[in-house]
Amino acid sequence: MNESSPAARRRFLQTIAFGAAGLCASPLGWSDDAVDSTAQPWLRKTLKVGMLGKQGTLAERFAKAKQAGFEGVELNVPGIDVDDAKAAAAATGIILDGTVGGYHWQQRHSDPDPKVRQTALSKLKQGIEETAAVGADTMLLVPAHGNDGTEAEVYERAMAAVREAIPVAEANGVSILIENVWNHFLYQHDGPSDQTADALASFIDAFDSPWVGVQFDIGNHWKYGNPADWIRTLDHRIKKLDIKGFSRAEDKFTKITEGDIDWPSVETALHDIGFTGWLAAEVAGGDLDRLREINDHMEESLHCSQSLSRVN
Repeated sequence: MNESSPAARRRFLQTIAFGAAGLCASPLGWSDDAVDSTAQPWLRKTLKVGMLGKQGTLAERFAKAKQAGFEGVELNVPGIDVDDAKAAAAATGIILDGTVGGYHWQQRHSDPDPKVRQTALSKLKQGIEETAAVGADTMLLVPAHGNDGTEAEVYERAMAAVREAIPVAEANGVSILIENVWNHFLYQHDGPSDQTADALASFIDAFDSPWVGVQFDIGNHWKYGNPADWIRTLDHRIKKLDIKGFSRAEDKFTKITEGDIDWPSVETALHDIGFTGWLAAEVAGGDLDRLREINDHMEESLHCSQSLSRVN
């Protein structure tokens, strides 16, 4: 591969980043003076905080994630207790790698009511600030719902919200990551199964900002398009991944390994674009045994623990 290609540059920069993260936190147990970044996994496992349930303190829930084999946890923002989150992460060795907008279905950026949109924007900005405060550097965002107006109206409202939040994102060193979800936006909800990611790619490119990217959910659009094709189209725009299963045959979401997603083709596509980084589980959580099962399913589907040196 041409070493000046975007994929090669991505691998080089992410190897440096992983080395720096290892020196700071030694998340996989290597001593600080002996971290070999190329020995770190090509996909780092994280999960949504809601999958840990509500029983116990935050530190106890983080410890359960750690025991199950996860390196990170994504929090819901805004409204978190920053000090508690930081203390729980420090006590358990969990990395707070990112956050998820916990408001974007109730207060939508595309809502016809300007007051609702203003509330959503305020929460987006607050979420970005809280993300930075806990040491994370990405915030997942669902920017619109297609049923909130005409296609043009929804698009412009979503664009306006993200554009206004970009200066806050830049000031805080937090990337706004758009997720591909069933929100009737940037795809045809009642359309065919061979749709492309072109509209999503164009939406990201319209911002012309390094602070806007994609948190690509591998399972979300298997009903509508081939995830391997979407990955190749989105390419460098993908900053993080979500993972879940989906069965086209049964038209339903499943455990990661129980649907009919072609995981080998997904893994090949990710290697083709040079992706390395965080992979977040977004499935039903539960007790320690269930979390261990999810960890195993992530490994089975994408061989997450394969070293960076093997995929570079």
